[in-house]
Amino acid sequence: MRHPHVGRGSNSANVRRYNERLLLQALRRTQPASKADLARQANLTSTAVGSIIASLGEAGLIEFTGKRLEGQRGQPASLIQLAPHGAFGIGVRLDRMSTETVLVNFAGEVLARSSHDMVLPHPSKMLEIVCADIEALLQHLTASERERLAGVGVAQPFNLGSWMRELGLSAQSFSAWDDVDFASELGAMIPLPVFSENDGNAAAIAELFYGCGRQADDFIYLFIGPAIGGGIAIDGDCLRGVSGNAGDIGVMPVPSSRLPSAPQPAGEWDILLARASLNALTRHLRYCGETVETRADLEACIARKLPAVDEWIDDCIDALAPALRSMLCVLDVPVVVVDSDVDAGLIDTIMQRLSTAVALGAPEARGTPELVRGSFGPDAGALGAASLPMFFNFSPRTGILKGASAESKEVSHATF
Repeated sequence: MRHPHVGRGSNSANVRRYNERLLLQALRRTQPASKADLARQANLTSTAVGSIIASLGEAGLIEFTGKRLEGQRGQPASLIQLAPHGAFGIGVRLDRMSTETVLVNFAGEVLARSSHDMVLPHPSKMLEIVCADIEALLQHLTASERERLAGVGVAQPFNLGSWMRELGLSAQSFSAWDDVDFASELGAMIPLPVFSENDGNAAAIAELFYGCGRQADDFIYLFIGPAIGGGIAIDGDCLRGVSGNAGDIGVMPVPSSRLPSAPQPAGEWDILLARASLNALTRHLRYCGETVETRADLEACIARKLPAVDEWIDDCIDALAPALRSMLCVLDVPVVVVDSDVDAGLIDTIMQRLSTAVALGAPEARGTPELVRGSFGPDAGALGAASLPMFFNFSPRTGILKGASAESKEVSHATF
């Protein structure tokens, strides 16, 4: 299967590829759908849609699921949906305290995964681990399915060696990561195209491609993990900025925490990730005498409704609400998506208190956006990484990855 690339061939060929992606997007949002449904959504003629549907069917990206038998006259319309095995992607999520590699199909379903709860090792060691994980995941695909791999996405926090004081980690453990382009090194070791993105942006792309982006083109995405990350969706694309950090709310300046567990900043201001992060929650729980070594330990403390958890939530919202309101004043989006690595009731509580605080802080003549729960929880980072090659190859809006080195690679015969 040959995947389309932006900027090649004649203008008419580019328009054709763009229209193909429009129809794939329409199917992600409303499948199953008839040809007439797709023509209306994409604003294309029935003839054009029929031709595109034929080519997408030949490529194995769509399948017919039956007939619409009710609510219409004449011949029943054939219904179309995305073919789950029409394409596959691999996602690698790197975090300071854990890594995960997943295999997903075209429907966004996780088919297999490999995860490691550990402090991120040296990049050379991590390359060995990831390559072994990718090879193991590929055993779940047949030879013909491997030819449908769109690529590998890598999602990681940029500047991994920074903000160690705020996160309570050793700078020595991560300093080597500031001098390496992990995605490029991985691309040199495997015969697959590799796409790289900030982990917050990658998770926002997963929402665009498989989650709330099926209903909303414009939203702010917040993910409360070991740090707090974010992304910005505008007109169905992810806003990156010059360095890829446009949605990085975690470094927004905030007043210092009043919790006794929080280290004091060097200056008058702190940054948001020092207060609105799971690392800050873990630090406060340990200060209060709790043993927290794993994600399961953290969720157990949340489920017990410990006073220390409530104290941290108050401190988190006190910093997060004005930071979010500042973003809303600039971006003017109607939806804020909130997700987290853990739950046990934490996400709903944060959303309720955050919605109230943002509404109370709304300036005159400005409303309050709808807060929506994220779609993927702890899978957001890895699924976001796996969404990168899917988004590049099959979305009508691919400006986010226009600089990807993978653009020049042929993926039709990539196998191990």
